[in-house]
Amino acid sequence: QVQLVESGGGLVQAGGSLRLSCAASGLTFSSYAMAWFRQAPGKEREFVATITTTGGRTNAADSMKVRFTISRDNAKNTVLLQMNSPKPEDTGVYYCAAGSYGSSSFSYRYWGRGTQVTVSS
Repeated sequence: QVQLVESGGGLVQAGGSLRLSCAASGLTFSSYAMAWFRQAPGKEREFVATITTTGGRTNAADSMKVRFTISRDNAKNTVLLQMNSPKPEDTGVYYCAAGSYGSSSFSYRYWGRGTQVTVSS
C-alpha cells in the first residue's frame, strides 16, 4: 500500500521559514517524480514545485520559484519543501504527490493527505 505522509506544517510568521517533509512508503520511490501542491480555503488545488526521479531537475510555480525549494533524498524516501519568506497568501493545505514530472495534478498518481500551513502577517 502506497503511503505519502506529510509533516512539518504549522503556524509561521510572514518572512520566516518552514520546511515540509513527505515520507513515502510502499512504492519504488526513486522511480517517481515528486511534487508539492497546495490548496487555499475556497480555491482550487495549485501546483507548487516538482522534482525529477534523480533530483537533477526541478520546477516551481513562478510566484514561488525564488522563495521555495524542493529537494529529495532517495536513500530516505523523502521529499522536502523549504519555504523561505512565506507570505499570508501561502496559507493552505500542502500535499505531496508521486507520479510523472510535470505541473499538472493529472501527472500524479499517488497523494498524501496534506499538512496545514498558516502564515500570519
